[in-house]
Order: sequence, then C-alpha cells, then structure tokens
Amino acid sequence: MLILMLCIVVFSGAVLCAQSAINGRLGAQVGVLESAWLTFTLGAMISFLYAFFFEPQHAMSLFNAPRWQLTGAFFGVTYMLVIVFAMPRIGTAAATVAVISGQLLMSLLIDNFGWLNNPVIALTGSRYAAMALLAIALYLIYRSNTRQKPA
Repeated sequence: MLILMLCIVVFSGAVLCAQSAINGRLGAQVGVLESAWLTFTLGAMISFLYAFFFEPQHAMSLFNAPRWQLTGAFFGVTYMLVIVFAMPRIGTAAATVAVISGQLLMSLLIDNFGWLNNPVIALTGSRYAAMALLAIALYLIYRSNTRQKPA
C-alpha cells in the first residue's frame, strides 16, 4: 500500500508541475491574477460538487475549525500567484526545483520540531544530505538557465 501511495503522490507532483507550466503560460498571456482566478474558480466548483455529492460528514465544519488551520488557503493563493508569475521568467525546471526545495526545507523543519501538531521525526544525516543534493540540483539548473541564450 505504501508503494501505491508513493506512486500516486509522485504522479500528483507531475500533474502539479504540468499545471504550473500551463498556468505560467496562461498568466503570461492573460495576466497573473486572471490565471489564478480561473484556477481557483474551477477548483472551488469541483470541490463543492465533490463535497456535496461524495464527502462524508465530519465532526467539524469550517465555521468551528481552529482559525490557524484556515490559513492554509492563503498559502495556496500565494503559491499560485508566485508560480504563475515566476514560471515564464525562470523556466519550468528551475521553478519546480525551487518549489520542491522550499517544500523539503519546510517539511524537514515541521518534522524535526513537530510543528502544526505533527509527529517529531528528527533530522538525520540522510535528511541533511537530501537538502544538500537538492540545493546542488537547484544551483545546477539555475546555472544552466543563465547560460542559455534567449530565443
């Protein structure tokens, strides 16, 4: 089951990258805010339909959930606006590796300190190595981008 879940998550990462590249192109053509608006409008409609027809009842609603948990929505908006703006300017690979680098760094901090009510998973040598290797990957991709001549 763990292998299947990892495969699904890797696939969703590929879809997220494709979505970012598509939205970056759309944002360059019609505007960053318009592209983000389209994404969030369609996402809201699909989420509403899914919740209305398929979602089971939960003990809590958005109205009585802890307020700090609602801040995740603002982070999604920030991500969307930044990626739509950055993707056409720095390229798909650099933007994707930069996002993954930020995700890895924050996830390691959350794990290490148990922030946001998550279990504590200490930083180990292999986790430090993963951070270093991803930083090297970001540097190499960025460096290869700066060596390319604009078309």
